[in-house]
Amino acid sequence: MKDAGAPVIRCRGLVKRFGPTQAVAGLDLDVYRGEILVLVGPSGCGKTTTLRLIAGFEVPDAGRIELSGRVVAGAGRPVPPEERRAGLVFQEYALFPHLTVAENIAFGLPRGPERRRRVAEMVELVRLEGLEDRYPHELSGGQQQRVALARALAPRPQILLLDEPFSNLDADLRQQVREEVREILRRTGTTTVLVTHDRREALNLGDRVAVMHGGRIEQVGTPEEVYYRPLTPFVAEFMGPATLLEGRVEPGGIATELGFFRQGVTVAPGTPVRVLVRPDDITLRPLAGGRAAAWTGPGATGVIAGRERRDGYYHYRVRLDSGTVVGSELVHVHDYPVGTRVAVTVEAGHPLHWFPQGDEPAPAAAGPSPAEGAAMEAAAGGPGGRPVTGQGDTPGQAGQGGQALEQVGCQRRGEGRPAGPRPEALNGRQRALWAALRGRGDRP
Repeated sequence: MKDAGAPVIRCRGLVKRFGPTQAVAGLDLDVYRGEILVLVGPSGCGKTTTLRLIAGFEVPDAGRIELSGRVVAGAGRPVPPEERRAGLVFQEYALFPHLTVAENIAFGLPRGPERRRRVAEMVELVRLEGLEDRYPHELSGGQQQRVALARALAPRPQILLLDEPFSNLDADLRQQVREEVREILRRTGTTTVLVTHDRREALNLGDRVAVMHGGRIEQVGTPEEVYYRPLTPFVAEFMGPATLLEGRVEPGGIATELGFFRQGVTVAPGTPVRVLVRPDDITLRPLAGGRAAAWTGPGATGVIAGRERRDGYYHYRVRLDSGTVVGSELVHVHDYPVGTRVAVTVEAGHPLHWFPQGDEPAPAAAGPSPAEGAAMEAAAGGPGGRPVTGQGDTPGQAGQGGQALEQVGCQRRGEGRPAGPRPEALNGRQRALWAALRGRGDRP
């Protein structure tokens, strides 16, 4: 977890261009000792380029990077990757196919008696006992991932950088390995930056999450902050299923078709706004006889237009009588077939947020398009949201029958030694890692 004090990683005003494309646009970022910070965003947002800048594989066109107070980029000649004491885990792991598990882990360690002891420690840490003499092709995907992690941690790096480390695993194995990696990082207390496009991965792994868009960081915060208290509509919609309900400021709160949310607001009555509602904020109740007139409580009525079973709950898509479509997530005991008429109410266990109409994120013109960004990364390897507190009532009936938003909300995987490869037989990231690690130890 994050430790008080000066950040281990400090980035200020980072800019990186690839030809006419600005991949990183004035980025500021602090990462603290022992913290797991996740960079998340869509393809082409600049997250992998940011990681490569920190690692030293790219040189910023402007800005400054400090590691433990030492300037490594932005003042004179940049410090090369092998001198930054950074452990690296690439998307495809970049294990050396001609080395065993133990030899891969030992690769960045100097020769001597400590080398054998450290390898044994790492093997135990990642639970690969008995597999020390196997080669990468004899391991499962999850085991290969753990070898890559052990190799990165073996030299006791000051920072650990992971680039989409779980993307090559199937869904069930991905969740299992993700939990294992999180436990290992917690035990070692390693300061970590992890890049992913998967919002669930970001929310489950990070002590803090930095959401990137168009080469900039839209928001940095805890998983709860970026999910429930996003600063921009982009963060709101990227970090999970969301409905932005249209509403209007009235004396004492905001009126929407799902209720009147009482709170003090700082904009004039009549101002159009949007209120963020997540699927786990919305409760459904079947209507007696399927008649809209049977419901006189807060909220609105509608019909279930679709549903999807996800582990222990259903995700419902509900079309309100107004035509607005909202999502709701309920435990599987709430089994409503498609076509069921329901009452729809907001019963959130947290403050909601609202945005002024037109409060959109800055255009991504300063950064690459998704297509440009994907190609580039392959080649290179308004105001914030406002909390809505109070209750949700039928519009015009503030204080009558509303559910307190702070109360309980919805409940809720060979034989023989392969010949050593020629340099051209290694992929680009294997060659980069070979060159970077060679300065930290001897080739086995």
